[in-house]
Amino acid sequence: MNYDVIVIGSGPGGYVAAIRASQLGLKTAVVERESLGGICLNWGCIPTKALLKSAQVFEYINHAAEYGIKTAEAEADFAAVIKRSRGVAEGMSKGVQFLMKKNKIDVIMGTGKVKAGNKVEVKAADGTQKEYTATSIILATGGRSRELPNLKQDGKKVIGYRQAMVLPEQPKSMVVVGSGAIGVEFAYFYATLGTKVTIVEFMENVVPVEDEDVSKQLLRSFKKAGIEIMTSSSVESVDTSGAGCKVQVKTASGMQTLECDIVLSAAGVVANIENIGLEETGIKTEKGKVVVDEFYNTSVKGYYAIGDIVSGQALAHVASAEGIICVEKIAGHKPEPLDYNNIPGCTYCSPEIASVGYTEKAAKAAGYEVKIGKFPFSASGKASAAGAKDGFVKVIYDAKYGELLGAHMIGANVTEMIAEIVVARKLETTGHEMLKAVHPHPTMSEAIMEATADAYGEVIHL
Repeated sequence: MNYDVIVIGSGPGGYVAAIRASQLGLKTAVVERESLGGICLNWGCIPTKALLKSAQVFEYINHAAEYGIKTAEAEADFAAVIKRSRGVAEGMSKGVQFLMKKNKIDVIMGTGKVKAGNKVEVKAADGTQKEYTATSIILATGGRSRELPNLKQDGKKVIGYRQAMVLPEQPKSMVVVGSGAIGVEFAYFYATLGTKVTIVEFMENVVPVEDEDVSKQLLRSFKKAGIEIMTSSSVESVDTSGAGCKVQVKTASGMQTLECDIVLSAAGVVANIENIGLEETGIKTEKGKVVVDEFYNTSVKGYYAIGDIVSGQALAHVASAEGIICVEKIAGHKPEPLDYNNIPGCTYCSPEIASVGYTEKAAKAAGYEVKIGKFPFSASGKASAAGAKDGFVKVIYDAKYGELLGAHMIGANVTEMIAEIVVARKLETTGHEMLKAVHPHPTMSEAIMEATADAYGEVIHL
């Protein structure tokens, strides 16, 4: 069968690219080996947020007395929490099925592999193979849990994020290796439900890609919540021969042995570029990623790549944006290349983290003279009323022109606030304009205005 576009992979990059292609009048098919929606909808972004919401509700109930509410002692039903999460994921995957039908996109179930001559070979679950051709082929095969050489995952005692979402029973203790978004989200989830959690982080700070002030605040909040944290430390080996795990951790002061039921390896993701035909078609790769230009052309004409398999942030919303840009270019439109310095990052532990643009350290390293403003939620009326005073908003402006270089937030619901900064930076809004844009009171979002006022020496409520 001949298509204008075949997309291999139906995650937030692939299915979005397919829908946009269909909207633009291109005959489109999607190849998927597992479930529509990919990792994000089925094993990543969506089901983890469902787990985190259950943990948050449990936390609210346990602190109900602080709001003047009397309740009986709450008990978490771990199996029911997991079941709810899977139900949410299933519903979202069915939503993608509906969108495929609505947009008249053919869904081809099986494992896709590119071949020379604009061909895609699909191997179905029963082993049968079929070949398809397309003018344009988009690779959107995503990523998987990175496996460290000295931390082999057995799926039972040493696990990745997929197993962490469907454990048959709640572990009494867990060591989480890595404190990026995946690590801290699962640490918060399990610790809130009563698991004794220890985080081991190789870098000097937790959430190491974030601004240092945010890292320090999360460290304080997690320690207050009873989560143990070991930074500048590395897991050297795990002994799973006994009932549990014995984890050898190398720290600045020497070796330590941690005992736990489960070790969660959360050391990032690795691109799925093996066995998809790259070598046979001559598509270039570099450092485990497919090499593309600003419109996602690979080194071979007619073949494109987006999402976790290309360089750039491995985030669902990045993959979606790349998919749209890629397809619009294929269709002869003139899309703008993606600005990778204006991509928001969100972490959904409690307190939440949201950031975009330069950190203070990166802005100074880039040669900017900066104005820094910070507003703590402890001074926010809405945060006080909500009982969520942990955290702050930090903004970074270029002192010379007032350009909004970056913003870094930690606190309740900040993942819903960061979009204001993304839009402001896209519109090249200055510090003066942010300061004079009236924000509603009382809200968490007025902390952005207050932080800006602090940067310019005009803060009222500090």
